[in-house]
Amino acid sequence: MTSILVRDTSLVISGITVPPTKAELVGARARVLGTIHEVDGTTELVFALTQSRWGGSVLPLPAGEYRIETDADLDSVTLAETNATVMRVQVAGGVVTISAPIDPVYRSADGQGSLERRYTASGEKLENAVFFESFYGRNASCNPLALDREIARRLPNVTRYWSVVDLSVDVPGGAIAVVEGSPEWWRARAASRLLIVNDWLRRAFARRPGQKVLQTWHGTPLKRLALHRPGFDPRRMVAVIRESRRWDGLLAQNTYAAKILKAAYRFRGALWTEGYPRNDVLVAGNRNEVRDILGIEPTERVLLYAPTWRDDRTEMVDFLDLDALAHAADAVVLVRGHSRTLLPGRDTAGPRVIDVTSFPDTSRLILAADELITDYSSVMFDFSVTGKPMSFLVPDIEHYRGALRGFYFDLVAHAPGPVVSSQSDLHMALANPERETLFAERYATWRKRFNSRDDGRASERVVARLIDQNWLATD
Repeated sequence: MTSILVRDTSLVISGITVPPTKAELVGARARVLGTIHEVDGTTELVFALTQSRWGGSVLPLPAGEYRIETDADLDSVTLAETNATVMRVQVAGGVVTISAPIDPVYRSADGQGSLERRYTASGEKLENAVFFESFYGRNASCNPLALDREIARRLPNVTRYWSVVDLSVDVPGGAIAVVEGSPEWWRARAASRLLIVNDWLRRAFARRPGQKVLQTWHGTPLKRLALHRPGFDPRRMVAVIRESRRWDGLLAQNTYAAKILKAAYRFRGALWTEGYPRNDVLVAGNRNEVRDILGIEPTERVLLYAPTWRDDRTEMVDFLDLDALAHAADAVVLVRGHSRTLLPGRDTAGPRVIDVTSFPDTSRLILAADELITDYSSVMFDFSVTGKPMSFLVPDIEHYRGALRGFYFDLVAHAPGPVVSSQSDLHMALANPERETLFAERYATWRKRFNSRDDGRASERVVARLIDQNWLATD
């Protein structure tokens, strides 16, 4: 009879009578090949529950459901939930469920309510520490990551906490990962002198005397935001204004974005227009270092396809046959879904297609790519820092502009590259040798408007302000 147990950070299935020819643990964003061992005349399958992803540290697998795919004859077994410091594992009916390592006492609504009340009433003394959160803890990236690196360089005595959904998230060296909803997460949030986030603050927020919040946001907007969105519910309007009152500072990439963000959130605090720290790497970074991680040769043509999310669907749009695109362009295609499609989506695959939705940092993907294909995503305003070609695939532009979000300016009239509505037109645009010449004037105007402060030193300027405003202490 087969038995299943978790040994250290591995899932072990023992007592298999006929050795399998295949064994894999398959999840939406990760998969692990099993190793097969002979033990006392029977077979043992071992699946590592940790792995190094994208050249990073060896960490637990992302939380979620994984299927045991094997031709071995496994009895129907159930494993009681394990109690572990790095992950919690439960097995039932061939499905392995991995979750964040939060004590069951605190996983219920009552448990979280208790921690929230403790946080709200806390008289925790502020530490010279920063609490970082990027895209609701799904990765350590974007402007918060760039600022972490500069703070670590300039102020090595500052403690750096990173909010993460689970311990599969690779945080920067020297930083402390705190799992969302854990007692450590609530304590770090209460004790940090400065919070640096790139989206809304979740859950209860009780500001301590002297505590500051820097909202870096996560992109220059083309699509309408917050109070500017069509058909916005009055209750959500109240929530938007309440949220913006939590921010002491708001970072904008350019003056265009600064005006929109201020109005869309009715923001009344300090508005800093310093360029985007996340784009510093685009000025001086080494693209071949990223290509090495992705397994791409320096001479390969690389297309980055990065569409935004849609309010009326949970997964990434499926407007492209990615294999056909790779073949037509004779290129490697990197597919980058929006952060909101990371959890509900699944990786796509193909002979020359690499799904990089779970890659921790979009800026390094921009560095590695030769060209961008997008739609309405703010990645267009970051990619233009490089001056490399862009194309815009927008088959649903009328629906998106008219029913879903609306735009702040006419993309078709101002785009610094071809705007197309079909895959065949995209193939033609990518093959046009005159494309860059045709859009050179538009591209120059675009960069002057949106990238004048993206000079590779935005992180330095922002951290200098944090010190000057005494939001961070130097000792």
